[in-house]
Amino acid sequence: MATTETKTELGKQIVEDAKRYVLYSWSVQNAINPIAVERAEGRYFWDYDGNRYLDFASQLVNVSIGHSHPKVVQAIKDQAEKLATIGPPMATESRSRLGKLLAEVTPGDLTMSFFTNGGAEANENAIKLARWYTGRHKIIARYRSYHGATGGAITLTGDPRRWAAEPGLPGVVRMFDPYTYRCPAGHPDPCPVCTGAPHLEEILQYEGAHTVAAVILEPVTGTNGVIVPPDGYLQAIREVCDRHGILLIADEVMAGFGRTGKWFAVDNWGVVPDILTVAKGINSGYVPLGAMIVREPIADWVRDKFFAGGLTYSGHPLACASGVASIEAFQEEGIVENAAAMGEVFRAELGRLAQKHPSVGEVRGLGCFWGIELVKNRETREPLVPFNGSGEDAKPIGAVMKRALGRGLYLMTHWNVVMCCPPLTITREELEEAVEILDDALSVADEFAA
Repeated sequence: MATTETKTELGKQIVEDAKRYVLYSWSVQNAINPIAVERAEGRYFWDYDGNRYLDFASQLVNVSIGHSHPKVVQAIKDQAEKLATIGPPMATESRSRLGKLLAEVTPGDLTMSFFTNGGAEANENAIKLARWYTGRHKIIARYRSYHGATGGAITLTGDPRRWAAEPGLPGVVRMFDPYTYRCPAGHPDPCPVCTGAPHLEEILQYEGAHTVAAVILEPVTGTNGVIVPPDGYLQAIREVCDRHGILLIADEVMAGFGRTGKWFAVDNWGVVPDILTVAKGINSGYVPLGAMIVREPIADWVRDKFFAGGLTYSGHPLACASGVASIEAFQEEGIVENAAAMGEVFRAELGRLAQKHPSVGEVRGLGCFWGIELVKNRETREPLVPFNGSGEDAKPIGAVMKRALGRGLYLMTHWNVVMCCPPLTITREELEEAVEILDDALSVADEFAA
């Protein structure tokens, strides 16, 4: 058995090798200092020094079932012993079972799935299929969005991460977001942006509705602030799309599979998209997996067509087996229901923190999907970190994260928003443990607030 000293040295070597040989995403390489993770279980992970961290970010908001869930781990082992890999042209039990399960848990008549390696590929194929199906070329996407880092998906993405990849895919048009706290229209009553339909209709007037294939959006915005739309917004977008023969693509890569306390975020408003894209929570990232799921009219249309898309690892047996096991565990263990119940605890506890800390401008979310927006001044709503802030500008949020990490709470932040997105299996006791640490960490943000 390795000694504590040996483990510490191993952890240091792992970090040194990572810095030298691994290219890290969305990072200045000389600035990275990753945690060397030895193991993980449930809602926690441990480094090589033996420090334990409560994973309040579910890593990249993907480990929804928690770390090392025994049912999912066993499914991967069993599948590997029987059939570790096979090509997409074949039919496998795990892929067929997962396709059927997705048809059962997704809303409405979403019934046919194309399997991918992740969310970006699901979105890539969704926009390609939308263009083929409608015969139109334009795609409307929102500014405060993230749809992936591949060529088309990064063009769809609205946040500044797309800038370095421009010029990108032609035909992408932007629309504003229903961000009531910072509404770009000033949020008059009724608000043309936050009610959805008037703003979209105006864009279609300028662009020509007959040229628009699809509107793609995150029903609840993820990385760009955990923005929950007002009631009626998504229904209004759906109605406008129907009126003009435009497909609605719901990117539920982050919000799907129980994250909002419903199986899918669209379920909160009774809306069925034409195409649903998923990844992350489909199997909590145990094996890379995503899917593009389409409604019956599109499925019927494509059955006698040549589908001009494919991936070597589409529907990989190990990935699909983990997806089947994850969905079954969700059903057997009431994981979606637990997320909904914890959502009420979040609402109360984060509301209490908002009253206590002057740096908290707004708290918003659903289920186990919450954002705490930090400001320098509540009256002016000046953000604690400016839009796309980095370097010196980002020091306040960095200080908050460091304080929390020092006490064993791993957070995810984006500019001035702290995201609270633990595994959906979190217990009330663990949530309260996290809130206690968060309470202390927010005192650091208060030092920067007026």
